Amino acid sequence: MTQTPTFDLTCDLLQLASVTPNDLTCQAMLIARLEPLGFECETMVLGPADFSVTNLWAVRRGTAGAAAKLFVFAGHTDVVPTGPIEQWSSAPFTPTIKDGYLYGRGAADMKTSIAAFVTSIEAFLAAHPNPTHSIALLITSDEEGPAHDGTVKVVQALQARGEQLSYCIVGEPTSNEVFGDMMKNGRRGTLSGKLTVKGKQGHIAYPHRAINPIHLFAPALTELAATVWDNGNAYFPPTSWQVSNIHGGTGASNIIPGELVVDFNFRYSTASTHEGLKQRVVDILDGHGLNYDLAWTLGGEPFLTEAGELSQAISAAVLHHTGQTPELSTTGGTSDGRFIAKICPQVVEFGPVSKTIHQIDERVEVACMEPLAAIYADVLKTLVL
Repeated sequence: MTQTPTFDLTCDLLQLASVTPNDLTCQAMLIARLEPLGFECETMVLGPADFSVTNLWAVRRGTAGAAAKLFVFAGHTDVVPTGPIEQWSSAPFTPTIKDGYLYGRGAADMKTSIAAFVTSIEAFLAAHPNPTHSIALLITSDEEGPAHDGTVKVVQALQARGEQLSYCIVGEPTSNEVFGDMMKNGRRGTLSGKLTVKGKQGHIAYPHRAINPIHLFAPALTELAATVWDNGNAYFPPTSWQVSNIHGGTGASNIIPGELVVDFNFRYSTASTHEGLKQRVVDILDGHGLNYDLAWTLGGEPFLTEAGELSQAISAAVLHHTGQTPELSTTGGTSDGRFIAKICPQVVEFGPVSKTIHQIDERVEVACMEPLAAIYADVLKTLVL
């Protein structure tokens, strides 16, 4: 089934059932290609023994030495579970071509991008063996999981060493309808809360002997839902507050519940902070005189890269190879870009079409695979030579 360098390496990666947090030697396959190119490859196995995460930091230093800028490709070798295998039209870990698409779990998210990282570097270095600036790859097997021992830990280690990153392309599948129509220059943050409103359980026929937490919370819910948290900005829509689960009661129709549990989430822009959002929620709850417990989970902070050298280099390369002018967007969920942005001033995500990610019959268009590698190689020519 050999077709092109990027296609072949993608197929090799797809055959490895690297369901998060397992890497299953995907990164060893990358190391075998990178070391002959002069990369120093460091493997960091982190986390508990029963849930260990494999991370790769591979770097090739430029001829400018200490003055060299550092360009990074970042991505993940782990994939989400397949779901019901019998619903797939082909085995999820057997790469299969059909109607111009390559099928397999991880085809779009994001083994094609990882393969394109490697083949673009190979082509670039074959033409330019002594670039001025440095090239690195940051690869984890903990992006689709809890993300506790993956990119965030590698970033912390690099920060402790004083490593200075200049540019980073994250290979997330960012294209929307057609390949090349979108790249991501930021992502919203995610902040979740679990609210327990306390009342007093009692017989529904004797409401004066009970305190109904559902009734108490209703006015606060109305206010929370109607609140304008911010107006967004040029890159982000307004912050959104949404209830995901709400539960009160024992299941019996004659009991006033003793408590109400509400799960909610903010998807928030750089126009707000998680500290500010927390305080505003507390102020509303306190304003309604509620007796409650509230636990917070910060899933990820927002990040934003203003239009600049990296996004312009990607845009020019995409236009050249696809005829598309990619839209700058901050839509979608979180990505590991939120961690990298803490030590890198320019972080942009670009990769294949995202329509089938995490779905049964995940697939990638074969025709976009070599153009993707060519786009990455052109960005290297612009920023690394």
